[in-house]
Amino acid sequence: MKFADVFIAFVVVFIILLIILPLSELMMDMLLTINLSLSLIILFITLYVNEPLDFSIFPSILLLTTLFRLALNILSTKLILGKGSAGKVIETFGNFVVQGNLVVGAIVFLIIIVVQYIVITKGAERVAEVAARFTLDAMPGKQMAIDADLNTGLIDESEARQRRKAIQMEADFYGAMDGASKFVKGDAIVGIIITFINIVGGLIIGSTTGMPFKQVVERYTILTIGDGLVSQIPALLISTATGIIVTRATSESNLGRNLYEQITSQPIVLILAAVFLFIMGFLPGFPRWLLFFISMGLAYLGYTLLRLSKVPMPVEEENAELEKIEEMRKPENVIKLLEVDPLELEFGYGLIPLADINQGGDLLDRIVMIRRQVALDLGFVVPIIRLRDNIQLNPNEYVIKIKGAEVARGEVLPDHLLAMEPGTIEEPIEGIDTVEPVFGMPAKWIKEHLREKAEMLGYTVVDPPSILATHLTEIIKRHGHELLNRQDVQLLLDNIREKYPALVEEVVPKTLTLGEVQKVLSNLIKENVPIRDMVTILETLADYGNLTKDTDMLTEYVRQALSRTITLRFMPERKGKVLTLDPALEKTIMDNIQQTEHGSYLSMDPGKTHNILKNLRKQMERITSLGLQPIIVTAPIVRTYFKKLTEQVAPDLIVLSYNELDGTAEIQSIGMVSE
Repeated sequence: MKFADVFIAFVVVFIILLIILPLSELMMDMLLTINLSLSLIILFITLYVNEPLDFSIFPSILLLTTLFRLALNILSTKLILGKGSAGKVIETFGNFVVQGNLVVGAIVFLIIIVVQYIVITKGAERVAEVAARFTLDAMPGKQMAIDADLNTGLIDESEARQRRKAIQMEADFYGAMDGASKFVKGDAIVGIIITFINIVGGLIIGSTTGMPFKQVVERYTILTIGDGLVSQIPALLISTATGIIVTRATSESNLGRNLYEQITSQPIVLILAAVFLFIMGFLPGFPRWLLFFISMGLAYLGYTLLRLSKVPMPVEEENAELEKIEEMRKPENVIKLLEVDPLELEFGYGLIPLADINQGGDLLDRIVMIRRQVALDLGFVVPIIRLRDNIQLNPNEYVIKIKGAEVARGEVLPDHLLAMEPGTIEEPIEGIDTVEPVFGMPAKWIKEHLREKAEMLGYTVVDPPSILATHLTEIIKRHGHELLNRQDVQLLLDNIREKYPALVEEVVPKTLTLGEVQKVLSNLIKENVPIRDMVTILETLADYGNLTKDTDMLTEYVRQALSRTITLRFMPERKGKVLTLDPALEKTIMDNIQQTEHGSYLSMDPGKTHNILKNLRKQMERITSLGLQPIIVTAPIVRTYFKKLTEQVAPDLIVLSYNELDGTAEIQSIGMVSE
């Protein structure tokens, strides 16, 4: 590899030095031969690649070969005008084309230049430009298709990463080809200009040497034509290779094999062409026997291919059948059956159109947005959401599972809209009474044509995919702490390690284990606290990890370090009306905290617990009736125990400590929870 790096640097510098270095005719012949050989090699490579990215360095090679040809053009011009000779290769090419007739030779040479510039070069340039444009336009769709396959479980993260990289490389390749094709165009124009310079300059220089004018014209015209051919033929080969590589579609085989397979796949076409040529043979003026000969050849080829396509292949079919039987006899790999998906969405056959892209369903796109939204909101990556149809469910029913266990169930009508009642509706609307599956609000299924009327009456109208997406989002937020495993935490740490390696090394494994960090992060997510600020979280764990290994206590320290985030999370305007705990209740809780080797827990009399929860429920109902979200603010040492005490009756209740509120926050106590 080091040799290759040094060699390519030497080649680039050598090509640039060729422009100014004087070279002999023998050296000129050798360089021209190398140029022709390189052009042939590049052309053959483009014929045998299966897809353009297999030759991804082609744009760079195109630049180098163009620069090499221009350097050779300058060298040959110096030799032609300076010595009246440019080596055996150029002179031989010139004599071969001219063959004693300067006019015919010049016309043939001009035709080659015209074909090279107008047909091949401009065509390749246009194709490269269009390919680059369409490739860039198609990138978002390809990215969404990859995300959809990843969400449905068709591919894993590694394969998705490879596909995204391939898409990026494809865009870079066609973008580079769009620019590199301009080099080919410029090279063709420069070749034409150099040709006229050589002829005019040769005539002027030759006339000053006393040589007869006819001999001057013949000598410099032959050399110019030879020089042009030696330059234009490799340029023509490179231009052809450019056209092939940008028009090449991705395939499992090379161009030659595809050409044979696709042309011979329709034998009837060859037979029709044979009939047409046979009829043409009877028209006056056409070479009858030649047309008959070609017609019979095409007819024989088409008949042979048609017969072969109908012949059964018993040996191959028998082998395929035997392979299938052997596959069935092999012991089943039951290990895969033991795997449990972290998150599943099962639905009845009536909801399949919501997930089928071909039927206009956008559920896959919504799932991609859900994973992105949760990553931005809570700071962790949601695992792949497996979508399955389940014939055991009702047609319009769906089930959400976490690690194989059902956590939520709902039913939607695909051809209806859900109109939710906010509680202030005076005029009912025609529809099917139901309960909104996410928040349990009373609602009605209505027809599409009643949407505007329902919205005017004050109903909140949503479509079935939105219901599914909202329900799935709420389940992910509610059970996110169950989805975050040690492997996910390791990925988060690896991401932070790129910028803060010392911090990660201090926390894991020097201070805490990966499992302890995972428990702290799960505690935060469980109470809807984002973990995006991993640097602050890890710094706090590094500070207090040596003092205690109690993950609940470490969570409290982290929450206090995230005070600004928590305040803005639950009080966006830094203002809030909250409930507080009676000091007597706080003292009761502190007196009933039991310490053990494995941590601490709250041990309280059941009757007293019942009274506390009863008073809490009354205060929450009062706060909710005012249109406010219930928030409890307690002393730091009490917060975690009171939260655990209320989890069974109010899992979504927000419990904060005074140390978790930002100093600029304005809070107003509008109630107190007592014993």
